[in-house]
Amino acid sequence: MSSPQVLIVGCIDFATDIYEDLKKKYSIEYYTSKSRQAFIQDCSTKYKDVPIIYRSPESQSVVGPFDAELVSHLPAALKYIVYCGAGYDSIDVQACANRKVMVSHTPMAVDDATADIAAILILNCCRNVLAASDNLRQGRWRNGVRMGTDPQGKVLGILGAGGIGRTLAKRMSGFDLAKVQYHNRSRLSPELEQGMEYVDFETLLKTSDIISVHCPLNNNTTHLINYREFTLMKDGVIIVNTARGKVINEAALVNALERGKVLSAGLDVFEEEPKISPGLLANPRCVLLPHIGTFTNESQYKMEKLVLDNLVAALEQDTLLTPVPEHKEFFKK
Repeated sequence: MSSPQVLIVGCIDFATDIYEDLKKKYSIEYYTSKSRQAFIQDCSTKYKDVPIIYRSPESQSVVGPFDAELVSHLPAALKYIVYCGAGYDSIDVQACANRKVMVSHTPMAVDDATADIAAILILNCCRNVLAASDNLRQGRWRNGVRMGTDPQGKVLGILGAGGIGRTLAKRMSGFDLAKVQYHNRSRLSPELEQGMEYVDFETLLKTSDIISVHCPLNNNTTHLINYREFTLMKDGVIIVNTARGKVINEAALVNALERGKVLSAGLDVFEEEPKISPGLLANPRCVLLPHIGTFTNESQYKMEKLVLDNLVAALEQDTLLTPVPEHKEFFKK
């Protein structure tokens, strides 16, 4: 039996209409491996001639991360991995590049939903909404609930002004903030800045009343916010993270919360999720969500559609529409 043109490692749950149409044109199969070791074995046998892998996060529980070790065992004929996710830290893209395997991800498709959650977390942290709701349910009305703070007149600092960060700026523009400032690897064009002010990293830390994290996780951003960075921040700062948990050192965040440096933290991502630090769970000034940034029907459909669009581009044009930043140079004419 010949190998499929596309191997699905994970699942397609939302863009099933597009998937059904593609099955009529191309040979597409779901992987059947029941463990990481079985998948490695299958890659050297029945999947050895597969040129494209569609990967979604659900496969993590079976085959684990696409780290250097697993990448070294991927099918010999593999050319592309189309990944269903904006953050791709579970794939060793350097190891892939070394094998000339190109990787795509799903930026833009996640911007609206993730920015919505960031805005929700900011407002919850400002107004202490969840703690107040819990208080009411426990029959205490407002007794013991801390006073809130208004977002009006505050400085919002956006760390990472990609699509999500820029969308958050739009979401928060109706709250009469004093200023929206951002730090990025490079300054945006005037068209993309749209009223935001570019500042260096330390200036953002020192002058922001609210800091929202939107940078990808890589070697340079792991524990980007650590003990030293918290000492630079304003007293009573609000921290929100909808990017990746490991961008913030959670132990340092707990310390900053406990000594009052951080007024409140709103987190949708964690260092070792789904394991949560006891220091965060026990702190009533934390708003904690179970990684629901893209957990909407519409966003999941948009993400899967973009992955399938990348898949078709790989099959028909030998290219990718949205390669990961580290691989864009391979697609320059």
